Amino acid sequence: MKIIATSSAPAAIGPYSQGMISNGFLFTSGQIPLVPETMTFLDGTIDEQTKRVLENLDGVLAAAGTSWNRVVKTTVFMVDLTDFGKMNSIYEQHLGDARPARSTVQVAALPRGAKIEIELVAEVND
Repeated sequence: MKIIATSSAPAAIGPYSQGMISNGFLFTSGQIPLVPETMTFLDGTIDEQTKRVLENLDGVLAAAGTSWNRVVKTTVFMVDLTDFGKMNSIYEQHLGDARPARSTVQVAALPRGAKIEIELVAEVND
């Protein structure tokens, strides 16, 4: 196993890693809309928060030497599924041609009052 740590995504704020590579796959921790450079919370719209979360995941993917085209599964946690359409539009634009499997669930609350959190699993080169 290999721990992934990058300054291009928020530092872990607890006893976990940004990502772990095991058996040819990257498993990320959930990303919320924290700005990596300052570790400040982006308290914006669902559009702004979704963009930030996806950019954070970009950083973890790059640090692991992989990309969205190799992502096999994402899990999206949202506080309000009435924002699904807005999130989905940003998600589609950001991922381009990538079409990983995805689950989206509504949750009661997320860390720091986030509206969205996303985690993923991607193939990596060993």
